[in-house]
Amino acid sequence: MINALIPHKVSLPKAQRTLCAAQYVRMSTDHQRYSIENQAAAIATYAQARGLEIVRTYRDDGESGLGIRNRPGLTSLITDVRQGRVNFDHILIYDVSRWGRFQDIDESAHYEFICREAGMTVCYCAEQFENDGSVISGIIKNIKRVMAAEYSRELGVKVHTGACHLSRLGFRQGGHPSFGLRRELIDENGRSKGIMETGQWKSLQTDRVILRPGPQHEIEMVRLIFDFFVKRHLTETKIARELNLGDARNRGRPWTFAQIHYLLQNDNYIGTNRYNRHSARLRTVRKENPPADWIKKEDAFEPVVDKEIFAKAQQILADRRLLGGVR
Repeated sequence: MINALIPHKVSLPKAQRTLCAAQYVRMSTDHQRYSIENQAAAIATYAQARGLEIVRTYRDDGESGLGIRNRPGLTSLITDVRQGRVNFDHILIYDVSRWGRFQDIDESAHYEFICREAGMTVCYCAEQFENDGSVISGIIKNIKRVMAAEYSRELGVKVHTGACHLSRLGFRQGGHPSFGLRRELIDENGRSKGIMETGQWKSLQTDRVILRPGPQHEIEMVRLIFDFFVKRHLTETKIARELNLGDARNRGRPWTFAQIHYLLQNDNYIGTNRYNRHSARLRTVRKENPPADWIKKEDAFEPVVDKEIFAKAQQILADRRLLGGVR
């Protein structure tokens, strides 16, 4: 039933839409019971019991329910309903949490209201209440929305606590490493499982990630950049120009001031693991945390740059900030 898709988005007379339904399914990464297949099976059973034919599917794979911005499936559903490009009058969803774990429960209610205002009947197929507009269903539904939002908050705290603990042990948290570094995947016994490619993520919770020096030509370029800055006293802009004129590229792209500036400050190059300098929990605005909250583990990785040269670079940057900055 998950493949019951209608390719043409057309608006049919309401009489022809009766007993036709669209299903919305969403899979994040929080629990196996919410897999797309499990949701579709429960929705199909619900539809069959009520004589509904599923004529369209909207889906979001691997997407968080915290917002709608990165959920093309739900966005398309709301857009189609608003513009009347529908051939159904029922919307079937596994449960309230699949609709969304919005931190503002009014946002969840808002999207459902848009659908109901357009004549849609919104059904939560695995819930133990009928979404019939009664006072009781409204109370239960709002409780479910609060529970869904609270689940995300609690999960966020647990994930953050775990990440902080692993960072203190020297394990890498985060995505793609800087130029000249690579991520190495290791198992729970400390055995290497190989270098991780761009876009690759660990699949087992017991696996860990550490940083390793990258290819020799990248290491030499990183060291050259520090030499340019510390010994030849070149600014970031001049360093980028020198590298680009010499046809040296940053993973195929020209070097920029911002990239050089970031590289010069990155203490991963001297083997330091740093975490929690910034935070943006639950899709909030990214902010810088106070230094007291930072987590720092020295000698966590094999260094690429000499610590003395790195320290001199930081002193130059600090002195320059006092003078108002030089590009």
